[in-house]
Amino acid sequence: MNAAVPDYYIVIPARMAAQRLPGKPLAKLAGLSLLQHVYQRAMASSAKHVVIATDDEAIAQHARSFAAKVMMTSAAHQSGSDRIAEVVTALQWPDQTIVVNLQGDEPLMPAACLDQVACLLETDPSAAMASLYWPISSAAEVQDPNVVKVVLAQAGNALYFSRSVLPYPRDWSSLDVALSQGMRWNRHVGLYAYRVGALKRFSQLSPTALEQAEKLEQLRMLESGGRIAMAEACTYIPPGVDTPEDLQRVEGVMINKIN
Repeated sequence: MNAAVPDYYIVIPARMAAQRLPGKPLAKLAGLSLLQHVYQRAMASSAKHVVIATDDEAIAQHARSFAAKVMMTSAAHQSGSDRIAEVVTALQWPDQTIVVNLQGDEPLMPAACLDQVACLLETDPSAAMASLYWPISSAAEVQDPNVVKVVLAQAGNALYFSRSVLPYPRDWSSLDVALSQGMRWNRHVGLYAYRVGALKRFSQLSPTALEQAEKLEQLRMLESGGRIAMAEACTYIPPGVDTPEDLQRVEGVMINKIN
């Protein structure tokens, strides 16, 4: 293990009930399931332990088939963070343990970014969470509601997350013009690091108005006063899999890499 990387754990939340791609964890990509690809990315990192958290026995059986550690969790959880909070509580991980939430639809996640987000939280003791972003280069991506934008403070922490065009380029005639003249947006990468104690406290909070409006759980942290440390990812993180079209796109990337 790289001495610069702190000890940390990864939990991969996985469920069948994705609205846009039902049964997503078991969908096939270049010969393996989406979930197995994500697990392999986690295992390529410096994490001490990797756990798959699910409420579905079919997912659990599949994960055990490739020797993953699995924990069954409640079907009532509304977010991945809530599911992970059940895991850390049941496994009695100490409150200062760093745990990374690697969502089960990120089969192209660079292992270096998993280590990076754990390091970011380790070096910022006052942050409740840490996450990453990547600069947006196209107007289409800025406008896409499936691309979550993060607005940053000068100190680097998150001010707000939105599916809308935020910040809004009021003085430019178009997004293309705004980009050409130096206006910048950042795509939030759905990768989180928490300290176990902060995660348990977070999971006990009720969903907030902003979280419910945007369908973004990280807004619960901001709205309740927690600070989220942000950094530009150390390498490009391709978008994850939300739709059948995404599945085809990612499979194309994987096949091209193999060839």
